[in-house]
Amino acid sequence: MTTSPEPEFEPVPIRVVLPDGQEIMGSLYARRQLSEGWVYLVSVPVYRNRSDGHVEPAEYRMWLRPQDHLRPVEGVSYGSIPTEQLAPPSLVEQVLGPRRPSGWVLETLGGRSGRSQAVVHAVDCAEAPSGAPRLSLDQALDAAARPGVRLCSICGAAQELDPILKGFHAESGGDSP
Repeated sequence: MTTSPEPEFEPVPIRVVLPDGQEIMGSLYARRQLSEGWVYLVSVPVYRNRSDGHVEPAEYRMWLRPQDHLRPVEGVSYGSIPTEQLAPPSLVEQVLGPRRPSGWVLETLGGRSGRSQAVVHAVDCAEAPSGAPRLSLDQALDAAARPGVRLCSICGAAQELDPILKGFHAESGGDSP
């Protein structure tokens, strides 16, 4: 849900904690929910130099994390602040969790007597080599079918690719159709 500021919207006061620990009064304009938490759009009063050499009042706006840099002002209501929230996760996302990146990588281990050995990993596996080219499912299955290539059990490549290589019925122990 996103609400935008209405023309008559007036920012509300908020305390801004500066890097040296001082607190100054600022103005709160909006708040936004990000995947890593909330940020608030605030301004602080400053002066700026004009091209004619005079000084004029101005404001400096920035997005700040409230828990690190902001303090509420007693007696001020923050309920009218325009708020941009993330859409709630779908039921599928709630049940299954975040999706892992798609793809596979092949780690070449070398081998004895001219026979190479390798391991197929999921692309996000901690054991996967960095910078290895990403393989499609068909490429990963072709690599896994070669002698001397095994599937990583740490990242789940074995659990995901074995049923496809051996047939789904082999895992369940059932008879083939």
